[in-house]
Amino acid sequence: MKVMVDNGIIKLILSKPEGRIIGLEYNGIDNLLEFIKSSTNTGYWDLNWNTLGSKKDVIVDLINGKEFEVIVNNVNQVELSFRTTWNPSLNSKAPLNIDKRFIVLRGSSGFYSYAIFEHQSDWPGFVLQETRMAFKLNQDKFRYMAISDYRQRDMPLPEDRNRARSMALAYPEAVRITKPIDSKCKGEVDDKYQYSADNEDSKVHGWICPNPPTGFWLITPSNEFRTSGPTKQDLTSHVGPTTLAMFVSNHYAGEGLNLNFGNGEYWKKVFGPVFVYLNSSPNNFFSFLLCFNIKFQMENEVKSWPYNFPASADFQKAQIRGSVSGRLMVQDWFRGMINVAASYAYVGLAKPGLPGSWQKESKGYQFWTRADGNGSFIINNVRSGVYGLFAWVPRFIGDFVHDNNITITPGGKIELGTIVHKAPRAGPTLWEIGVPDRTASEFFVPDPKPDYVNKLYLKHDRFRQYGLWDRYTDLYPNEDLVYKVGLSVYKRDWLFAHVTRRIGVGLYIPTTWKIQFNLNNVIDGLYTLRIALASAHNSELQVRVNMEGGNPQFTTNKIGKDNAIARHGIHGLHHLFNVTISSNFFNQGLNTIYFTQTESDVFSGIMYDYIRLEGP
Repeated sequence: MKVMVDNGIIKLILSKPEGRIIGLEYNGIDNLLEFIKSSTNTGYWDLNWNTLGSKKDVIVDLINGKEFEVIVNNVNQVELSFRTTWNPSLNSKAPLNIDKRFIVLRGSSGFYSYAIFEHQSDWPGFVLQETRMAFKLNQDKFRYMAISDYRQRDMPLPEDRNRARSMALAYPEAVRITKPIDSKCKGEVDDKYQYSADNEDSKVHGWICPNPPTGFWLITPSNEFRTSGPTKQDLTSHVGPTTLAMFVSNHYAGEGLNLNFGNGEYWKKVFGPVFVYLNSSPNNFFSFLLCFNIKFQMENEVKSWPYNFPASADFQKAQIRGSVSGRLMVQDWFRGMINVAASYAYVGLAKPGLPGSWQKESKGYQFWTRADGNGSFIINNVRSGVYGLFAWVPRFIGDFVHDNNITITPGGKIELGTIVHKAPRAGPTLWEIGVPDRTASEFFVPDPKPDYVNKLYLKHDRFRQYGLWDRYTDLYPNEDLVYKVGLSVYKRDWLFAHVTRRIGVGLYIPTTWKIQFNLNNVIDGLYTLRIALASAHNSELQVRVNMEGGNPQFTTNKIGKDNAIARHGIHGLHHLFNVTISSNFFNQGLNTIYFTQTESDVFSGIMYDYIRLEGP
C-alpha cells in the first residue's frame, strides 16, 4: 500500500505503513529516486545498533513503521506519521519507539522529515551506533554532485566500482577506477569518505540533473540534533548517487561516540527536521543557477529555525526556547597582562561536564555559535533544559567551561556579562610548531601518488587524496623526520600526519620524529611541553628528552579510534597533553626531543595540532 501527497509542485509517494519513500515526482521527472530492485533502494531512515556488551556484528534496522496516521491535513500543510512501537518479542529490533514524520507545505518544492526516538525507563539497554536518512537517486539522471562552492564534480557511476571496472584498495570503501563507463573518470580513486564535511560546513549538499535541469538537495538548518558539536565530521553525498542526512555516527571519533543506554535509562530525542529541496532552471547555465538558488534557500531555512509548523509537541517552537549571551575574553599572561577578546571563539551549550566533554556527547542537544571579533556571542533558540557552557578559542590552547550550569527556561534571556578563559600557561614560550586551531591543515600535505589521484583535490583540501599515509616512506626513505627550530618551517618541514614506515608489502614499523633546538641557558625548575593533537588512531605517543631509548618522560598510552588518516580527514577528536619536565633533562646548547609513535598498524598515527615548549 502507498500514500501520495501532491501540492501541485511535487508528488511525494510513501509506502504504508512502513514510511519508505518510493517515489518523488518533480519538474517532469516521474521519479527522482532509484526504484529498480526494491522499495528499500529509494529513501529511508535506518539505524545500526547492538545489545550491551555484544561482540556480534552490528544489527541494521530499516525502521519500518507499523502504524500510519495523518497528523495534519489542511490547505497549507500535510503531516504524516509512521510509527513503530517496540515489542520485546522482536529481538531483531532496537528497544525504541520511533515516530517518523513527513511534512509537505503549500507552495514548497520539497518536503521535510524528522523523527522522534524514545527509550522507555523499563526497557533493556542497548548501543545505538548510527542513525541517518538516506536517499538513492535515479542514476540515469543525477551525475553531478555538489557539496560546497569548490567541491563539485561529475561523479563515477556505481557500476564503475564493480570488480570488472575497478581495483580494490586498502579498504572496501576505496577503489581505483580502471575501466569506467565515462572515460573522464579513468584512473581516479573513489571513496565516499573523500566527501565528508564538518557539521558546521554541512548545511547543504546534493545532486544536479542536466536534462531537465533539476537539483536534489539535502538542507540541514540546525546542528542541534547532531552529535559531538560543530567540528564533528561526517558523510554527505557520494557515488550511488547517494545523499545522506547523518544524525548519529562514530565516524572520525570512534566507539566513544556511540550512544550507550543502560537498562531502564529513559531517553527521548527529536532528530530533524531536515529539508529535501528540489529546484529547476530553464537556463543553459543550470549548475551555476541551481547552486546559487540553493544557497539562498539554505540561508532562508537557517533563518526560519526553529520551524513553527512541525505538529509534534516534542519539537520545541521558538516561544518556549531561550537564549544566552555574553562576552568571552582570554587571559594569557605571556601575551600581556590585559585580557584579550576571544575573537571568533566557538561557544556552545551541551550536557554539563568537564572541559571538552562536548566532543563525546551524543545523547542530548548542542547549541553552538561563533563569537564576533570582540568576543561577544549570543546563542539563540536553545531548547529548555540545563546545560554547561563550553568554549574554545582559535590560536589559544585549552578548553573553557563556565563555573555554573546554565538553565534555559521558556522565553528566558540569560546575559552572562564578561567571562574569562584562562589559557594554559606555565612559563614563556621557548618555541612552538603549528597553530592551535584543532586541525593539522597548516602542516605539509604531500602530493598523492600519480595512480591515486582524485582530480577534485588537486588544489583544494589536498589532504583528502587517497594513500597519503604511504607517502611518508617515499619522503623519508632512510631516516625519520627531523625538525630544527629556527631553521625548519612547519608549513614545509612538518608532515601533517605522524604515521608508520612501510618496510615491505603490508609491513609497517613505528617511527620517531625529532625536534632539535638550542638553549642558551638552562634555568632550574620545571619546563612544560604542550602537545595538542588534532587526531589519533590506534596510537601511543611516547616523549623522551635527549635520549632515544629508555623509559619515556611521557606517554599517552594507547589512544584514539578516529581513523581520520585513512578517511582523509584533517582532524578527529582533539586532545591536549601538558608534560612537565625537570630542567635536569635539558642541556645548555643542543637539545633533542624524541616523539615516538609506537604502534605499527598501517593506519596507526597521530595528527598534531600544535606543540609548544615553555620555560620555567
